[in-house]
Amino acid sequence: MSLSNEQYNRLMLEYSRTRERHRQELRQRKMVIYAKIPEYQELDESIPGMGTDALRRKLFGAGTGHPEEPLSARLLSIRQKKRQLLVRYGYPEDYLDPVYDCSDCRDTGYIDGVKCHCLRAREISLLYDQSHLKDLIQSNNFSLLSEAFYEDPEDLAGFRRAEQACHEFINNFSTGYENLYFYGTVGTGKSFLSICTAGEILNRGHSVLYFSATGLFDQLSGYVFGTGDRAALEEFRSDLYTCDLLVIDDLGTEMTNSFVTTNLFGLINERDLNRRATIISTNLSLGELQNRYSDRILSRITYGYKICKLTGPDIRILKKTHIVRR
Repeated sequence: MSLSNEQYNRLMLEYSRTRERHRQELRQRKMVIYAKIPEYQELDESIPGMGTDALRRKLFGAGTGHPEEPLSARLLSIRQKKRQLLVRYGYPEDYLDPVYDCSDCRDTGYIDGVKCHCLRAREISLLYDQSHLKDLIQSNNFSLLSEAFYEDPEDLAGFRRAEQACHEFINNFSTGYENLYFYGTVGTGKSFLSICTAGEILNRGHSVLYFSATGLFDQLSGYVFGTGDRAALEEFRSDLYTCDLLVIDDLGTEMTNSFVTTNLFGLINERDLNRRATIISTNLSLGELQNRYSDRILSRITYGYKICKLTGPDIRILKKTHIVRR
């Protein structure tokens, strides 16, 4: 799931409107200056004639036998006189220079055919809105990571291995293909690491979708059994199959049935065929995953995912009761 043509065209229209707004503002400033400084207008109006005269001399010769001052030098002289006039009348010398929201790309969105940082920022903002992650990332990011809740060395070692797997996943995302599967006891950081990782991928300009398992399958069943909107269902499935990263959080909390099992396998299989990364977090052990879903799903996950087990205390409860082990 990347930006649609409609979204991209809307961004380009915003750039066009920005440029036009600045042109209007410049015209208004120039009209004020023309009214207050007639000499400035005279200098401006002399420039087109100078270009025509220079062309005529180049084609037909000066006719006077005396060397003519180069056009570039004459234009530079006029530019300096204009700036001096502005300063003399109390204006900044760059008062009539073009103004841009982004001076790097001059409000076009591109620099030498490459997307400007301002366009990438706008694209990422739209991707955030689509990802369902915007609010979650505020309280789930690597800057907030703490090991203080892990007292048992084995629990801490497992968390560190999972954290390392996340960083490797992020660093290799643009060049490789990998999936992550976090499982273990309640409240040990599985969702936290999933969201932290998704946020980093999103900040690098990739398309990300985040769903709780319940929300994902409720939305799918709503399209299938509720609205019956086939086109909307296919568009939603296309987004699920093709977005750069899909996060399914708390797998196993949904009401599991044949519909869920079938769609979960189809989703895992299609994303694997498309070589699109997936992160799954769950409280289910691998045995419970097999019993609840199917051997096929277990096989796909054990074969195609880096499996990270997290154990330890329920961090949510410790935070709520302000118990931090040092």
